[in-house]
Amino acid sequence: MSLLQKRRVLESFERARATKARKHRDSLPTWCPGCGHFTPLQGLYEAMETLKIPVKDFVLVSGIGCSGRFPFFVRGFGLHALHGRAIPVATGVKLANPDLQVVVVGGDGDGVGIGGGHLPHAARSNFDITYLLLDNAIYGLTKGQTSPTSPMGMVSGTSPYGNISKPLNASTLALAYGATFVARVFSQERDQVTEMITKAIAHKGFSFLHVLSPCVEFHKTVTYESVKEEVCLLPADYNANDRAEALVLAESAEPVYTGLFLEEKSPSYHERVAEITSKF
Repeated sequence: MSLLQKRRVLESFERARATKARKHRDSLPTWCPGCGHFTPLQGLYEAMETLKIPVKDFVLVSGIGCSGRFPFFVRGFGLHALHGRAIPVATGVKLANPDLQVVVVGGDGDGVGIGGGHLPHAARSNFDITYLLLDNAIYGLTKGQTSPTSPMGMVSGTSPYGNISKPLNASTLALAYGATFVARVFSQERDQVTEMITKAIAHKGFSFLHVLSPCVEFHKTVTYESVKEEVCLLPADYNANDRAEALVLAESAEPVYTGLFLEEKSPSYHERVAEITSKF
């Protein structure tokens, strides 16, 4: 790490320490040292502080995996759902009480693997929930098997001769399914992660944030170093209102773009329900 990078990290730590976001923390995280998930967790704390979300109105729903521990670390109501079933649980919570701020956290296996069938329907319906998909391209909790986002050629316990399946791109999936807010960030960029989580939660409708979050313990291919070489911020003049252009940029592999791909203003599912019920 260069001197400039070290300085940026230290400055970022100081800004984090200066916030009052710690009041949103419950128990201390139990992830491996260096895990990419620490950054979105801190970003969620800071987003709650910035948006002044009362603890009594906040619900965090997770699936299974390393990211599934999130509800234990955040003060508020939490539900640790079944593997791949975080989205339907979260939509049920939101339908029962639309005034609640509902956030879903899941990994790449939970979100686009076993739970992949739920993502399109939450996106197309435009449920007013936020989905943080923490993508480490591996099944980390079960000690390092290939996931739906693992790169081709990756050697693991389930692919001893190298992964022969193409990886899924979670950002393009969300765009194709009709999500009204889609962004991608790299967990090493703490300030960008915090900014995008805050924007995603503030968005009215289904917001999807794809977090590239390396696993330092089991993934020897997708690392902080490899991701940093691949990622690049979206062009400064890019306007996040064209879904077709967003799909092209989100699909790019050289470079892998980070930033806000799309933000559309469209009535949420809950607003449409309220409009119908007001007629009776």
